[in-house]
Amino acid sequence: MSSPVLSVRPIDAATHVGHLRSLPAASFLQTPAWGQVKTDWRPESLGWFDGGRLVGVALVLHRALPRLGRTLAYLPEGPVIDWAGAAQSGSLAAWLDPMTAHFRSQKAFAVRMGPPVVTRRWEAATVKKAVADPALSRLGAVPADAAEDTGTAVVEHLRGAGWRLQTADGGGFTAGQPQYVFQVPMAGRDEDALLAAMNQQWRRNIKKAAKEGVEVHTGDRADLASFHALYAETASRDGFTPRPLPYFQLMWDALSAEDPDRIRLYLAEHEGDLVAATTLVRVGEHAWYSYGASSAAKREVRGSNAVQWQMMRDARAAGATVYDLRGITDTLDEADPHVGLVQFKVGTGGEAIEYAGEWDLPLNGVLYRAFDLYMRRR
Repeated sequence: MSSPVLSVRPIDAATHVGHLRSLPAASFLQTPAWGQVKTDWRPESLGWFDGGRLVGVALVLHRALPRLGRTLAYLPEGPVIDWAGAAQSGSLAAWLDPMTAHFRSQKAFAVRMGPPVVTRRWEAATVKKAVADPALSRLGAVPADAAEDTGTAVVEHLRGAGWRLQTADGGGFTAGQPQYVFQVPMAGRDEDALLAAMNQQWRRNIKKAAKEGVEVHTGDRADLASFHALYAETASRDGFTPRPLPYFQLMWDALSAEDPDRIRLYLAEHEGDLVAATTLVRVGEHAWYSYGASSAAKREVRGSNAVQWQMMRDARAAGATVYDLRGITDTLDEADPHVGLVQFKVGTGGEAIEYAGEWDLPLNGVLYRAFDLYMRRR
């Protein structure tokens, strides 16, 4: 089968969004709105053309090197192209080479991308069993319940073409987007089926929240301040650096302007007290739990379970076929503080997903090595 002859050139935001709306789903990190959120980067919308027909798009975030005018071109969870068709036909080079040529012309010193293709899947029961096995310390070492041909082909092509896989040190998250996530498949499943797939503890907690009178409702932009106060409390308790309130306000404004139903804020309250709060982002049939917060007080009313269940129900009602709980590490060591998050997400009865990961292509070896050394020393 002959490879298509494709060209790549900048497009405007409206054209970019219009193409995304023609697809079943795409990562919210590949929307023009996300480029407005990442103020430390210069956004660019790219289009792939087969003759005059637009066949693929990407949000590119450019990070400039001080005083040199050279950039790292970053495509988080992108580009949005026909990965499956290209992998099947062996035409990945026809898609990626014009993109690389475009970045060379813009004086980029390297390209980083995260192909949105799955390589392996593990069912919840498999992950639960692996966590309980002291001989296993990494999810990646556990035999998968399913392997994906597209993901395998993409990884093989990138290795052969000189791309370099970026890995996490010490089992934590990568500097960019997580390679491992946890998702709940929703296609063809009603609420009863979703509940039945959860473990007993999750079902018990959802029932307890309802019995205790936890009420979950959606908020508006003004409620972001309440969310952020709880989020800051969560950050202090769990030892991570919180993003400032203006970040969430900008995220709300940018995503809502692009699509009024792109982002939602959920608030779980018990007798007037805010006990949990989350944000949900949806693009087409894919919904993401993006940020969450919970109070140390009243943990027994199970607000976190209640708010997750409401988000799942609403996402399904809106047409989502995937509810994405975002990143997990690949650690299975019960002594690792990250494993608690894995166990919480496993309780939803979904599946652990391994994506192809983030890959770098150096375009200027000297500058890339200097940048890589700087990032490793941070």
